[in-house]
Amino acid sequence: MRPARYLLLCSLLTAAALPGGSHPRLASADDKKDDGARPLFNGKNLDGWVLVNTHPDTFFVKDGEIVTTGNPMGFLRTDRQYENFVLEMDWMHVNKKEVANSGLFVWGDPLPAVGTVYTRGIEVQILINYPKVDWATNHGDLFSIWGAKCVPDRPHPKGYERCLPSEERVKGGGEWNHYKVTANDGGIKLEVNGKEVSGVSKCNPRKGYLALESEGAECHFKNLTIKELPSTNPKPEEIAKVSEGHVSLFNALDLKGWKAADGAWKVSGGKLVATGKGDLVSEKPIGPGQLILDWKVPAKAEKNEFHVEIGDSKVRVEPQEGRKPGAWSRATFAIDRGPHPITLKGVEGLEVMNVFYRETKEGK
Repeated sequence: MRPARYLLLCSLLTAAALPGGSHPRLASADDKKDDGARPLFNGKNLDGWVLVNTHPDTFFVKDGEIVTTGNPMGFLRTDRQYENFVLEMDWMHVNKKEVANSGLFVWGDPLPAVGTVYTRGIEVQILINYPKVDWATNHGDLFSIWGAKCVPDRPHPKGYERCLPSEERVKGGGEWNHYKVTANDGGIKLEVNGKEVSGVSKCNPRKGYLALESEGAECHFKNLTIKELPSTNPKPEEIAKVSEGHVSLFNALDLKGWKAADGAWKVSGGKLVATGKGDLVSEKPIGPGQLILDWKVPAKAEKNEFHVEIGDSKVRVEPQEGRKPGAWSRATFAIDRGPHPITLKGVEGLEVMNVFYRETKEGK
């Protein structure tokens, strides 16, 4: 007589037998339930990402990692917007002693805010070796930038819209750190190397693009994944602007794509700067379409204006309402014919940045 446990085992194996003589295999670690997360970076190239306002070599892929040189400052964003999600990634600065700065922007606009190289949004700080101060840390701050709004989980000592982390968990240069960012219904929670340390709520925008920041130091990113969560129906005014397909005409490092007399224009601090000795002309004619640029003249300038020539048309560029000399303004031009070369008239001390162009059929 067979033992009862032997008969039971035979019965289970017979019942579980599959057609064709195959049998079920034992469960393994590879049989984990799909949690809905997917790669945000394919490990091979920057498909799914858009270089916004930096040199083409500022962000690149090497050995399965996204690497930023940090120069010039600017950002690389996703090609679509996200609302609620769980994002995980590993990052590493290479600086061992020097300050090294970068960041992840959440719910950002497609273009930089006026007069800056960064987008409006919520920043997840990626920073090491910063001197000890009373308003920021190296360990996972969350804060609003360039017009975005949020409420920190813990009041900031100086009243800033910035949540300082509850614990120091970030490792130093040459070591990998893991971030888990949970964004839901206008709130963000950050886990640093396995433990939640900071959070913000009541964010605006609360739907937009995600972006990696270039800010003066080499930084590496890998294992970027995202799991999207159900929508919580943001209002139109809580959604970031949607990309209209603008591309940058200035790489913020040199005059490539432009021509000028020797000494007439230079690049300084990621900006085009006029010496007053001549004009700057685009090498490639553009139009019909839309041209955007940010500009300012020195605070002591007699006139708060300059001129742009589009083909044979000369346009006087005046500041946005309430902007005085020394303050940045954004100018938008509709080019209804073309293509035409673009000429920036060289007023001494004029600074120009964030030069973008969008091609259209109707020039609007």
